[in-house]
Amino acid sequence: MFTSGKEENMGALEDFEKEHIKRIDRELVFKFYVVDFYQDTMELPNGKREKFDFVEHRMGAAAVVAVRDDGKLIMVRQYRPALDRFTIEIPAGKRDSIIENTKITARRELMEETGYIPGDIKRILSLKTTVAFCNEFIDVYLATGLHEKKDQHLDEDENIDILFEDLNKLLDMI
Repeated sequence: MFTSGKEENMGALEDFEKEHIKRIDRELVFKFYVVDFYQDTMELPNGKREKFDFVEHRMGAAAVVAVRDDGKLIMVRQYRPALDRFTIEIPAGKRDSIIENTKITARRELMEETGYIPGDIKRILSLKTTVAFCNEFIDVYLATGLHEKKDQHLDEDENIDILFEDLNKLLDMI
């Protein structure tokens, strides 16, 4: 049987990490609704101890690459305070609970932010957004067979414009 060797390499890497880096302490600094802020004390391979900030994102999220029948992607434009500017993004949002299936989250966020309902929705990848200090994950879905059901149903703090863009135009914007 052919294998890529990836499984063996991952096991060796995990063993190396566990053998050489050790968490000595994790102190809760602040607790919020969605995230908790910690300060970790880690012992490095050279024996030195260092402090690291860690943000635990308890909810997780889902994002949707929504493709209309004409091939255009549904994008949302919204203000992001962390960047102090407007961004153009695919529809996305956090889960309503830590046990909510992200497929349900993806459907809901697409409907709320754009008014579209997917005929078909498939998970295409799962990613961690900021691995240097946070464990947030986002499952990304592809939505096709879209039906426009209703107007947006935004949260009170949301102000979102809907855009329909060609993939090539979006690539040029990057």
